[in-house]
Amino acid sequence: MERDLKSILTKLEFSDDAKVIQQITEQTRQVRSRMGLIRRKLVVLSGKGGVGKSMVTVNLALAFARQGLRVGILDVDLNGPCVPKMLGMKGQRFEFTTEGALPPIGPLGIRVASMEFFLKPDSPVRWKGPMDLSPVWLGMMELSVIREFLADIVWGELDLLLADLPPGAAADKPPAIVGFLPELDGAVVVTTPSEVCTDVVKKSIVYARDMGIHVVGLIENMSGFLCPECKAESDLFEGDQNVQQLCKELDIPLLGRIPLDRRISQACDRGIPLSEAMESTPRRFEEIAKNIGQQVRMK
Repeated sequence: MERDLKSILTKLEFSDDAKVIQQITEQTRQVRSRMGLIRRKLVVLSGKGGVGKSMVTVNLALAFARQGLRVGILDVDLNGPCVPKMLGMKGQRFEFTTEGALPPIGPLGIRVASMEFFLKPDSPVRWKGPMDLSPVWLGMMELSVIREFLADIVWGELDLLLADLPPGAAADKPPAIVGFLPELDGAVVVTTPSEVCTDVVKKSIVYARDMGIHVVGLIENMSGFLCPECKAESDLFEGDQNVQQLCKELDIPLLGRIPLDRRISQACDRGIPLSEAMESTPRRFEEIAKNIGQQVRMK
């Protein structure tokens, strides 16, 4: 990697006076060291915004933690971090030690790294200055932050790390994550039953495969509306077979369906996870977690 960077900088006639190559090379080594203590690594992506991907990530992490696994979440959405709020962790901060930054610990021992822990209340996240004029430089800055998250944070020994990718999973994020996590176990893709959404998600799945990312399976979120009174489900979208057809066409498993449940939406807003034993939707996440475990041989 260092040789490749040098060749690029030479072609651009760029002087590495700031020791950028040395810094990136050292960070890459540190990432490999940190990630070597984590047994399984999965990204959660969609390709389409508004599908409830972060909600799915958080509740999957809770489901795995209830199974007794040591779980971490990397909130890769730098411009709209929301994982801490859903877990009731807003206001917490990293603890800095000589070994690195210790991630705050949430419900069931889940360790979380998020840009939210660096921010003041209601402060904007979007970068300011000349980089606003160039989305390329903006993307490079974001990728640098992601690499530093992985290199500088002391995750410790984990059974599973879930990386919650940003809405749309911009083209630079999946290949960058593959580069940062060379032992990535795969991607869990989130969609809704709408035809518009499944069309976009299909492109994301094909792209992920082209990047060498193994697609573990598909989760259908908002599969219906769960009545808070009678607990009956009714369809939200007309194309209730779209996701099944997509799975069949691309030969990927349907990991499970999650209805639009007012109770779990309220739980995420309040940062108070629902009890698995008391609610039907957490039990569905439990089943999905088991299905994922079977796909990646997680014990």
